[in-house]
Amino acid sequence: MKQTFETNIGGRTLVFETGKMAKQASGSVVVSSGDTMVLITVVAETESKDLGFLPLTIEYQEKMYAAGRIPGSYFRREIGRPSEKEVLTCRMIDRPLRPLFPEGYSSETQLIATVFSADQDLDPDILAMNGASAALMLSDIPFAGPVAAARVGYIDGEYVLNPSKSQLEKSQISLVVAGTRTAVVMVEGRAGEMDEAVILEAIFFAHAGIQPLIDLQLRLQQDAGKVKRVVVAPTVNAPLKKLVEDAAAPGMEEVVTTADKMARSSRYSQLKAEVLALIDPAMYDAPGQVTTLLSDYKKHVMRDRIVSKGLRLDGRSFEEVRPITCEVGILPRAHGSALFTRGETQALVIGTLGSERDEQHLEGLGGDVYRRFMLHYNFPPFSVGEVRRLSGPSRRDIGHGTLARRGIEAVLPAGDAFPYTMRVVSEVLESNGSSSMATVCGASLALMDAGVPVKSPVSGVAMGLIKEGDQVVVLTDILGDEDHLGDMDFKVVGTRGGITSLQMDIKIDGVDRAIMSRALDQAKKGRIHILEKMEEALGVPRAVVSEHAPKYITMKINPDKIRDIIGPGGKIIREMTAEFESKIDVEDDGTIKIFSNNCESANALVKRIQQITAVPEVGKIYEGEVRTIKDFGAFVQIFPGTDGMVHISELANDRVKNVTDVVKEGDIIKVKVIDVDSRGRIRLSRKAALAEGEE
Repeated sequence: MKQTFETNIGGRTLVFETGKMAKQASGSVVVSSGDTMVLITVVAETESKDLGFLPLTIEYQEKMYAAGRIPGSYFRREIGRPSEKEVLTCRMIDRPLRPLFPEGYSSETQLIATVFSADQDLDPDILAMNGASAALMLSDIPFAGPVAAARVGYIDGEYVLNPSKSQLEKSQISLVVAGTRTAVVMVEGRAGEMDEAVILEAIFFAHAGIQPLIDLQLRLQQDAGKVKRVVVAPTVNAPLKKLVEDAAAPGMEEVVTTADKMARSSRYSQLKAEVLALIDPAMYDAPGQVTTLLSDYKKHVMRDRIVSKGLRLDGRSFEEVRPITCEVGILPRAHGSALFTRGETQALVIGTLGSERDEQHLEGLGGDVYRRFMLHYNFPPFSVGEVRRLSGPSRRDIGHGTLARRGIEAVLPAGDAFPYTMRVVSEVLESNGSSSMATVCGASLALMDAGVPVKSPVSGVAMGLIKEGDQVVVLTDILGDEDHLGDMDFKVVGTRGGITSLQMDIKIDGVDRAIMSRALDQAKKGRIHILEKMEEALGVPRAVVSEHAPKYITMKINPDKIRDIIGPGGKIIREMTAEFESKIDVEDDGTIKIFSNNCESANALVKRIQQITAVPEVGKIYEGEVRTIKDFGAFVQIFPGTDGMVHISELANDRVKNVTDVVKEGDIIKVKVIDVDSRGRIRLSRKAALAEGEE
């Protein structure tokens, strides 16, 4: 039976409808606002699978018919690989939901959000996030929700909940915030060098704004929800647990005090083998039971050392950043490059400059978008000492690259001041936590090394959290193990002036305002410390772009002359592109942009364009080539594509009987323009040019 529920968020009505579509799913709901509609379904297998992790799959699909468009791909259908936007939305849906499934739930679960209709005013991602929680609340799947989400903007000093796309273009921030009734569970977005206090207020403005959505989902569950499955929490084999801990205790102290990541991993593997050798297989039910208990013990010991003794794995204080080294100009042929190393995390970051033709073309529900700045993050298996098949970028790679791109975009020069297309690639060479933040730092240095006039350098730092009861520890610049064993991963990117992007994920029920404020303040100190280290290598952008980067020249011609530059069927511009090995962009207002890898070629091309578009001036002398001989005179080309006629009477001071007595085809002669009539025909005189030369 169809049931409809609605609420108002930020002046918008959100409608939740269930019982009409996709009724065979475990839970389904259609969320709509205005003309935007998203169907969210969730299905879970009835049998559990002991995989050691939660087998949850999130899919978000934008169908082009939703915006009344036909896909631009060759097959004219949505391709199998999700777009960057779809991947990022999948991640935003997944991250607040995953921590809220109960321990012991291991049924394979798939959640699919499909955009059926989309207007140009509201991004469907917020509807999909709220619908995902609602579908789980309606289903029989155990879930400690609800979770709600909203986007917050900041326009003219005022916070705006779920701003329209046109409002976002004017907004200084764009943050997606997800939360439960009592706490924030996820933050993701960009900011324009905003103060920590502004960001903090924005997060909790959004948290207050989503409370009606929490109420609505509880009503939805009460009126239309299914009875939840019973999940039996895994029982602990107490005798085996004690046996494992007693056997591991002597060696575990050595594990958690080994600072080097690879040495620590090796010692832990050795300890695991020792413990397995000491315990009789009859003591445990499954092969992985001892390994799980040992991993839990390691987590407990590490967390206890941090909370009770104030000792981190590598001996640092809670606010201390690992040692940093920065080098620029590492790659001789790259336009800009930097090697950023922080502890055991290292990123080689390369900046490349190109012309406007190199912009990235993105097709989406909102229409075609052209991106002049790209940042791509690569995480090869050798960076963590693993063997793994190389494939395309993972969802994690795309997410990390987007976080870094948002952080850098805030300081890039405007297109009219710096017309280059910019691409940055981060190759993570070593990783022990915070590789995305190393990418940010390396990207800032690589762009400055390439001569990009950024407003200011950008750095990033990853913050962690350990919460045991009332004891809370915030960690600066977390290691990989601190991320894995901790309760929060909070990445903050910015300049000295403020935050430019941030991302927060948690593994507990949420964080309150006090913890968030503390983490932001601590992150600011770490960010500025890293900036100081970066500035020792390169404090300001290079004065000029790299010698290997394309040379950019802009010039203006009469728009009526554009056809002369293009030529019939593009013949002239293609020939010049090939001859001068340059890229030529011609705009409708007569602006010509030239990109060339060779300065001499660029200057020669400018001269050629000036010749083609030049307008002959009466009284001025030009040097030209005799192209055609007639009985009555000769036609002389004074510019490429521009000819004038020298009458036989204007060839010489004396009377000329035959034109060929004075000039022949191919001769280079000097001529003076004596007239240009209303039809553009040019009259030339060799006689006048000779006379003026004699004078």
